Amino acid sequence: MSSDEDTPRLDHSEKPCILCVAITGSVPTKADNPAVPITVTEQVESTQEAYEAGAAIAHCHVRADDGTPTSDPERFARLKEGLERHCPGMILQFSTGGRSGAGAARGGMLPLRPDMASLAVGSNNFPTRVYENPPDLVDWLAAEMLTHDVKPEIEAFDLSHIFQAVKMAGDGRLRGPLYVQFVMGVKNAMPVDRAVFDFYVETLRRLAPDAQWCGAGIGAGQILLNEWSIAAGGHTRTGLEDNVRLDRKTLAPSNGALVRRAAELCEKYGRPVATPGQAREILGLRPA
Repeated sequence: MSSDEDTPRLDHSEKPCILCVAITGSVPTKADNPAVPITVTEQVESTQEAYEAGAAIAHCHVRADDGTPTSDPERFARLKEGLERHCPGMILQFSTGGRSGAGAARGGMLPLRPDMASLAVGSNNFPTRVYENPPDLVDWLAAEMLTHDVKPEIEAFDLSHIFQAVKMAGDGRLRGPLYVQFVMGVKNAMPVDRAVFDFYVETLRRLAPDAQWCGAGIGAGQILLNEWSIAAGGHTRTGLEDNVRLDRKTLAPSNGALVRRAAELCEKYGRPVATPGQAREILGLRPA
């Protein structure tokens, strides 16, 4: 964790901080950490603990029976039903990411009308491949989100993605105000760099003053982005999708443990953890 000298205390006290838990993802397996929830039942149980620890948003992927990623709408429907029952009011955010499917299959769950869905508005490199988000697919996913009243969380893997999201909001392809997540630490994409993080924040404030933002760090960068974001007045994401460890020697025992660690940082910087109801109001979402 960074020191107080590295992360100055800014005056963002009393501003609620939204904690998002990325519960499963498409990559981590039980071989990486036995706590990674794979089945729908495991995901519901893991999310409930994270919800009780303070997570207001659940970022959701689903897996096939063999543990491989899928965009199967039926599995998303079962997960949605379980989370609505056991985590009342929690904001459900479905992934439309490219590891789980291709083309229109990536948005096949949007008619289920989750509260939110992830939306990458441009392409970039991933560890072993190009994460392809061609303009026609981005426009189709954005249109589906408008049709089904699903608020996008813009996944900004690169500076150009911030500019593109602002352009799309300006011409009506996205409904504002924007919610942008700065994703840092993916190999071959944007590294965890404090000067870049600060520039992201300032750039979004300049281009879209009414936007809300979130910081997500991958791997060892998770705790850094948690602290930087909380200290700077933003929101933040944690969870086993992004990091299966508490530190180099210790596996995270659960998603809830990672959420509790983020909540402790909120306390350190005088930021109350947003309830699901507060998070819905901050993000302009429909009531639960």
